[in-house]
Amino acid sequence: MTDTSAAANPLLSQASLPDFAAIDPSHIQPAITELLAQAQQALEQVTAPGAPADYERLSRTLNVATERLGTAWGAVGHLNAVANTPALREAYNAMLPAVTEFHTALGANEALYALYKAIAAQPGLTPERAQLLKHAMRDFVLSGAELQGEAKERFAKIQERSAELGQAFSEHVMDATDGWSYLATAAELKGVPADVVANARAAAEKDGNTDPDAHKLTLHFPVYMPVMQYAEDRALRERLYRAYVTRASELGDKCDWDNGPLMQELLMLRQEEAKLLGFANFAEASLVPKMATSPAQVMSFLRDLASRARPYAQRDLDELRDFAKAALRLDDPQAWDLPYVSEKLKEARYAFSDQEVRQYLTLPRVLDGLFRIVDRLFGVQLVPAKASVWHESVQFCELRRDGQLIGQVYLDLYARQGKRPGAWMDEVRSRWARPDLAGTGAEQIPVAHLVCNFPQGADGKPALLTHDDVTTLFHECGHGLHHLLTRVAELGVSGISGVEWDAVELPSQFMENFCWEWEVIQQLSAHVDTGEPLPRALFDKMLAAKNFQAGLQTLRQIEFALFDMRLHAEPGAETRVQEVLDEVRAEVAVLPPPAFNRFQHSFSHIFAGGYAAGYYSYKWAEVLSADCWSAFEEEGVFNPATGRRYLDEILSMGSVRDAMDNFKAFRGREPQIDALLRHQGMA
Repeated sequence: MTDTSAAANPLLSQASLPDFAAIDPSHIQPAITELLAQAQQALEQVTAPGAPADYERLSRTLNVATERLGTAWGAVGHLNAVANTPALREAYNAMLPAVTEFHTALGANEALYALYKAIAAQPGLTPERAQLLKHAMRDFVLSGAELQGEAKERFAKIQERSAELGQAFSEHVMDATDGWSYLATAAELKGVPADVVANARAAAEKDGNTDPDAHKLTLHFPVYMPVMQYAEDRALRERLYRAYVTRASELGDKCDWDNGPLMQELLMLRQEEAKLLGFANFAEASLVPKMATSPAQVMSFLRDLASRARPYAQRDLDELRDFAKAALRLDDPQAWDLPYVSEKLKEARYAFSDQEVRQYLTLPRVLDGLFRIVDRLFGVQLVPAKASVWHESVQFCELRRDGQLIGQVYLDLYARQGKRPGAWMDEVRSRWARPDLAGTGAEQIPVAHLVCNFPQGADGKPALLTHDDVTTLFHECGHGLHHLLTRVAELGVSGISGVEWDAVELPSQFMENFCWEWEVIQQLSAHVDTGEPLPRALFDKMLAAKNFQAGLQTLRQIEFALFDMRLHAEPGAETRVQEVLDEVRAEVAVLPPPAFNRFQHSFSHIFAGGYAAGYYSYKWAEVLSADCWSAFEEEGVFNPATGRRYLDEILSMGSVRDAMDNFKAFRGREPQIDALLRHQGMA
């Protein structure tokens, strides 16, 4: 029996970090129920008749209670994403409606809205407080605070049902990914990297398969991608491709996991929500807190970029087809051939392969190099430390400046069963001058999760990363630094909180640029067997190949973004999801995928991840990040003055200023698209 009393329940602990190893599914219902009750009591206290319009009192009472709830529920949600079990999932889903209902009611509470309005009208507010209140008032309106009667009740029901659907969508993708496997022979795996083959054999053994020729393949990316790139067996590539692109669809293995009905209902609910708030469509509502001003502006931006990229994409495709025919005797390469043909073309043209580069990029060495770069750029040190974690492979680090603790971060970097695919940064806690710590001189420091899905090491050797993996790690580190290096201690405008969604990718994409600097690569690389750094000649080949198929990759991102925006801006799109995607592909793509491709059924970004009518932000922020990086190119990549300016004007500012003001403070002007086109070889 598990003791669920308050004293023994780790989710009720007020320690500065969650005790992840101690959290059991049986803790969730009693802890979250108690924290919800405390938060509800705090809400009633600050909105009682005659309660003063005093932000300090409000923060000390309500914000402390809701932050405790958020930290505990965040820990549960995090475990649900990275250490999923049937019992944990059941406990999470059992409490999801109550948590959603509370936050919906909180955001729509008229008395609290009135209190915020009264506080916002007071003179002498600090810039941080003024911006926080401005954001809060906007969010109250978007959360239905001005709705009345049936409209308000219906809005709340939409929020609850949407949360359930998003969670179900995510579960279906995870289950469909975890639920598929194929036992391949060594002959079928000809051409696949040795460590991938060794891990596949180990996976079969773990399942109790004693046949030495049995190799378990899965749809997890560290298995899927190398097979698609290197397996000479075309039938095997087709088998994996079909399974991967039909995950969680009506064409997948299990109809219980079909996300089709969920997508349709979610889209209908979003449009209904937007109409209740007085918008023509969900896309309009989604853009209110973003930099972009209208769906038309976003679509114009995407189509302009598509027209610039299209000639380069067509050239990429022509080269691919010509090479497939001449060198590989493939007259009509199919979707499952393209990663393989691309890799062979890259090897032929630039005389190197991703597999060759991987031998120099071991995860421990890359992490050490990344930490040194962060220290050199921003004067902060990432120091390994001890904390309670959810898996033995998770690392924990403290962020220190001049010996002083300023932040903490969990690194969960390996793929495994029960872990959501992809890579992301999430916040555990934000920087905050907590009112209940007043008088102690203490301040709540920011804490982050940094999650990737890299392959495990094989045969006693460390994990080997592709250069793309390294770029992914730097990308998520950029998000982490944005959260951790903030100097703002006001909840709601600290770190990434309140930053416009289409600007939040700026720091992450900015960090990717370091992966293309020779000085940096020297610090990141050491051959897995010899310890030798990556040779300059090999790096020069990588640099020459940097924009290999940049046109095709740009059009692919635009396709996803335009599909997302049209889905959320056009009336009736919820009943024609596939048709909308087909139309976008006809307009944008130079190489539409096969008819059975069901990409949208696992498009978790927009159906379960907060990017609805916001996927364009990757390309939008890329313009900003490329332009910021060009300042480092002009002034010196490791110029301390430039690094300090970037830290001061962008990374540390939170959302106290609008993102455009941050950019202009750093760059001295409005953003320009030229740097992006130049960096991607499309100038």
